[in-house]
Amino acid sequence: MGMISEFKEFAMRGNVIDLAVGVVIGGAFGKIVTALVDKVIMPPLGWLIGNVDFSDLAWTLAPARVAADGSEIPAVVIGYGEFLNTVIQFLIVAFAIFMLVKGVNRLARRRKQEEEAPAAPPEPSEEVLLLRQIRDSLQQR
Repeated sequence: MGMISEFKEFAMRGNVIDLAVGVVIGGAFGKIVTALVDKVIMPPLGWLIGNVDFSDLAWTLAPARVAADGSEIPAVVIGYGEFLNTVIQFLIVAFAIFMLVKGVNRLARRRKQEEEAPAAPPEPSEEVLLLRQIRDSLQQR
């Protein structure tokens, strides 16, 4: 039972659950970014360039052909359009994460500054108050 209870303690720790939630949300965010790039950003960009669908861009190194036995040999193609879409998706995700981390760091700095704000000076001790009264009375003479 020791190993099971250790695993339960590990799994229920806040960081592990936060990580799991982050992975799930990150997966959903990735789908949103993919749809944004494929359906919103790339079509107008392709239209501006001249009705180019970036996902279809490719270099054909060897065309498809039929072998002597009648089987089809597929073309050897480098699909750089899909790569371009993926790079744009990465840049969008990286920028979003950068903005998130920047915001979190700003909040952390603000919280740290509030915690480090100088506290009010402590009340002077009874001896100091008496010495001040003596000083003030001597100055009045």
